[in-house]
Amino acid sequence: MYAIVRTGGKQYQVSSGDLLRVEKIEGSVGDTVELSDVLMVVDGENVKVGQPVLESAKVVAKIAEQGKAKKVLVFKKKRRKGYKVKNGHRQLYTALQIEEVSA
Repeated sequence: MYAIVRTGGKQYQVSSGDLLRVEKIEGSVGDTVELSDVLMVVDGENVKVGQPVLESAKVVAKIAEQGKAKKVLVFKKKRRKGYKVKNGHRQLYTALQIEEVSA
């Protein structure tokens, strides 16, 4: 059994026991989070598709980690103008341990 959920503007395929890194969700390590934007649930031959979301379905997850991703360097330059800018960015993320997928 797996589900397609939407969080942080992205869609993820999750099943029970998966570890998933998503955009930052408020909470501390060990807290339980309920993802209610479930777009589709597949249980063998039984497929439920939402229009756009399934009202009865939910995914329960536990926050496993809060952290920052690796640094991404952004470098801008304009030739012959003496313009150079170097920036770095570290995106905040939340690692979720999926506990239960219910339709």
